[in-house]
Amino acid sequence: MACFLASAFLLVLQTYAAPPELVQAGFGITLDAVDLDTGLLANVSGDVTTSPPPGTSKRAPHSIIIGVRKGGTRALLEMLDIHPEVAAAATEGFEWYRELMPYSYPHQITIEKTPGYFTSALAPERICAMNSSIKLLLILRDPAERVISDYTQVYFNRLENHKPVQAIENLLVRNGALNMRYKAIQRSLYDVHMRNWLRHFPLEQIHIVDGDALIRDPLPELQKVERFLNLPPRIVSTNFYFNQTKGFYCIRSDGRERCLHESKGRPHPAVNSTVLQQLRSYLQEHNRTFFRLVKRTFDWQ
Repeated sequence: MACFLASAFLLVLQTYAAPPELVQAGFGITLDAVDLDTGLLANVSGDVTTSPPPGTSKRAPHSIIIGVRKGGTRALLEMLDIHPEVAAAATEGFEWYRELMPYSYPHQITIEKTPGYFTSALAPERICAMNSSIKLLLILRDPAERVISDYTQVYFNRLENHKPVQAIENLLVRNGALNMRYKAIQRSLYDVHMRNWLRHFPLEQIHIVDGDALIRDPLPELQKVERFLNLPPRIVSTNFYFNQTKGFYCIRSDGRERCLHESKGRPHPAVNSTVLQQLRSYLQEHNRTFFRLVKRTFDWQ
């Protein structure tokens, strides 16, 4: 376990280049959590002294949701958390590495998510070194829609922090050509990132969740995940209800109802049709290559 902690911590440092003050803090004192999806710091107290439930322990993850950013990772984790044999890590980032994992019972499997792993050059090798047999979950959506969703998240974050914003067209296109340096586009080159993962893990060890299908009808996608993780079927249709106001499915479990945070499902901006077609055309060849790599297709425009 100590070896896992050290390897995991090294992975984060090398992958995300944490600020020196965090690196120097060490393991023994409180660290500010770092959201690996956004790179933002969040002040989270590290000294939690609550007693664990009897018969539980903290264990290394059996499965990791590796991405993709804005692909539906939070929705997937929340929905899997319905299952009585799943213990879902509540936080990603340094807080997670310090505390390792949530307390879980022997019959449960522990699942963590860090959306930035999929596009990280170092993550596949490091995770393989930690546990070469770990089961990986990858949730993807239409890559062009993912770009727009990525922009939307950053746009609202900047507005909330009173920072200047740009129209999406100004980021997608520079000097009349598609801006290949725009990180949102780079994250949607699924074939490029998948090749890196397949150098370290066999395809059979990576289950791809169709994020667009999960939004439309969660149950079939979650049943596939249950089978991949060798979980007994416990998630049922009554665990979900469609929220007309929000426009997506919410969760019903243990006698209570909950929806994803209000930051999820924000309306996308209208994108100039010529620019959008330019983006989709560029992504098409990458999509075809990705389909060949994973031996399946997706209904992406």
